[in-house]
Amino acid sequence: MKIAVIYYSATGTNYQLAKWAAQGAEAEGATVRLLKLKETAPTEAIASNPAWLAHRTETSEIPEITHEDLIWADGLIFSFPTRFGNIPSQLSNFLDTCGGIWFAGKLTNKVVSAMTSAGNPHGGQEATLLSFYVTMFHWGTIIASPGFTHDAVYKAGGNPYGTTATAGPDGILNDAQDAAIHQGQRTAQVTRYIKIGLETTK
Repeated sequence: MKIAVIYYSATGTNYQLAKWAAQGAEAEGATVRLLKLKETAPTEAIASNPAWLAHRTETSEIPEITHEDLIWADGLIFSFPTRFGNIPSQLSNFLDTCGGIWFAGKLTNKVVSAMTSAGNPHGGQEATLLSFYVTMFHWGTIIASPGFTHDAVYKAGGNPYGTTATAGPDGILNDAQDAAIHQGQRTAQVTRYIKIGLETTK
């Protein structure tokens, strides 16, 4: 299986979630590409926040997601912060550029899963994931949500739509690591099932 783990992170929370998910997918034998979304925030806004500027510098060598990466992958794992119960503009901007490959049918039957974070346990995480999945329904993807398939889901807060992290100034505050690893494993497993099924129908 080929899995693209795609994230947007200002100060590192969703970068960490993405790395854990990549770890889980690799444990299932997947070939993984860890990719970031293009930063669209003004330079002065980034510079005004030392943690944001430091994280951008630390992750400068991670490649940005391209349409070719989407086409290459059998499965996609997204990790991004919530913005007022919705996806961040960096992700929205990228999705808006995908019309051509969507129209060509190159996103159909991709397996997709998503994770998110906010500053408190009820900061809009569920609404954010559900709003993101609406676009994925239009793409014709197959959603591999974690559901309640592992105890780690409960320990992370019990969100069946995707792993959610509660983040503060000192980093992730809840027990999200095992849940994110499990979500990466589950996404790779479902991707394997779909890939085998598609290959046997050719």
